[in-house]
Amino acid sequence: MWPLWLLASLLALSQALPFEQKGFWDFTLDDGLPMLNDEEASGAETTSGVPDLDSLTPTFSAMCPFGCHCHLRVVQCSDLGLKAVPKEISPDTTLLDLQNNGISELRRDDFKGLQHLYALVLVNNKISKIHEKAFSPLRKLQKLYISKNHLVEIPPNLPSSLVELRIHDNRIRKVPKGVFSGLRSMNCIDLPETLNELHLDHNKIQAIELEDLLRYSKLYRLGLGHNQIRMIENGSLSFLPTLRELHLDNNKLSRVPSGLPDLKLLQVVYLHTNNITKVGVNDFCPVGFGVKRAYYNGISLFNNPVPYWEVQPATFRCVTDRLAIQFGNYKK
Repeated sequence: MWPLWLLASLLALSQALPFEQKGFWDFTLDDGLPMLNDEEASGAETTSGVPDLDSLTPTFSAMCPFGCHCHLRVVQCSDLGLKAVPKEISPDTTLLDLQNNGISELRRDDFKGLQHLYALVLVNNKISKIHEKAFSPLRKLQKLYISKNHLVEIPPNLPSSLVELRIHDNRIRKVPKGVFSGLRSMNCIDLPETLNELHLDHNKIQAIELEDLLRYSKLYRLGLGHNQIRMIENGSLSFLPTLRELHLDNNKLSRVPSGLPDLKLLQVVYLHTNNITKVGVNDFCPVGFGVKRAYYNGISLFNNPVPYWEVQPATFRCVTDRLAIQFGNYKK
């Protein structure tokens, strides 16, 4: 049975380094970036992105799938060798953990009645098929973790309440229209506009086109590392005014993406292990003072064929500290 601090940590804010997930519960330490909050960034009211406190009170439901641990509306069914989503899950469940099993398919009624579910963990299964209405009952789902599966496309009909999607380490080559060089057929789907975190690392995405990010203006963290991206069309990043962290490491980029200086809140950029040969004096920072509202606290450019001794010091005039810049030596 989980200690109570695990669930409580969903509510906690704490500082964190640029995201690098090594285990599932890393996300509980990752929700509070050492960055401007939304009030500082825009003056607008925001929601905390956590379940209501009422949902954390004990429940006396006798429903608990065989072999699982159930407590405080948390159902943990990880590492049980399951081949399918178990039955008899209490309808008041807010967090369902199904990671590290052998589930290969999500069927239409697998999550029927789970209208209060806030977080669903499906990491490290064998999921290759998802029914188009599998997620329909999950009207309050905000966090979906479905990394390390066998998916070749983004799941259909994701809940409009979703704010965080982690789908890295799958087999995705093509994704919905408007998202990273997506499908061109008429039956395309779109991701929820509510997303503020999207992780598509370790897939096979090849390009970002102008229209791909048009609908996702609320993103503050975007993970695209370990793909095959060669091209980011000019103007593509202009649709992300609140972006704070961008991962483009381990791709095939030949230059620093255009548009970074216009992202006033951007603070972390991963560009290491690409094919970048030149860094211009205005590639990261806007011209003039007082334009950028948050200085960079991390820029990684190591393992690129950049002659770092030729990069002008003024290139990093909007960086908090020289230690925030990582060049290293390029070794072919």
